[in-house]
Amino acid sequence: MGTLDGRVAVVTGVSRRAGIGFALAARLLAERASVFVQSWTTHDVDQPWGADPGGVDAVVAALGLPDRVGHLALDLADADAAAQVVAAARARFGTVDVLIANHARSSQQSLESLTAAELDASWAVNARATLLLVQAFAAQHDDARRDGRVVLFTSGQHLAPMSDELPYAVSKGAIHQMTRSLADHLAARGITVNAVNPGPTDTGWATQDLTEVVEQSMPFGRWGSPTDVANVVAFLVSDDGAWITGQVIDSEGGFRRTVAESSRDLLDRMSTGE
Repeated sequence: MGTLDGRVAVVTGVSRRAGIGFALAARLLAERASVFVQSWTTHDVDQPWGADPGGVDAVVAALGLPDRVGHLALDLADADAAAQVVAAARARFGTVDVLIANHARSSQQSLESLTAAELDASWAVNARATLLLVQAFAAQHDDARRDGRVVLFTSGQHLAPMSDELPYAVSKGAIHQMTRSLADHLAARGITVNAVNPGPTDTGWATQDLTEVVEQSMPFGRWGSPTDVANVVAFLVSDDGAWITGQVIDSEGGFRRTVAESSRDLLDRMSTGE
């Protein structure tokens, strides 16, 4: 796999050093790309896992390479935020070659507790912002280069129920469904579009009970790591991934959901986190 030397990537959802977004940014930097990251720690503060102990400044500092790192903190629930992220990346580095929409809003609402406000919020962040990010990315892409890369993030809602996380599951399902249409629309311009379902990923959010249940359901005896996710994404955005588009890739380490059916109440509460 060749390096990404000289290319510029936008990675959303980079708020915690333990998260997938941080691993993605670090891997792309190791492949010699420049990386512009978006964060929104307000969401993490309200979640059981909490914000990074050092704050987002520590997250960005831990990436190192300040000449090749840019950052913007803003809420992707705002309709203009997606365009602002891409514009800020272009202002910092001159162009954007790679878009990785890793951000997510988690939601713990079943059918009985469902609210219109949470449905709207989850849709705005998970689905609408993703589409608007792709729109802004495509609008500025130099078609002559024919090497644009988009990677979206879905979840396991297409493989098993997530009945305690309906707003999350429905909005992530929209990302799953938009992938092929976006890929078809952008293929003639040399832009690939794929989505990754990272499966159970250890980003520090799970309870001890859930950790044990999932470990018993993993053939390799462990959760996935953010590095595992970054390895898949790095391939997709490389030259070696140029012939793959319109795919939803389940990178789950062989996760055996049927083994854990007796713990469905725990599995229903499974989000991968940023």
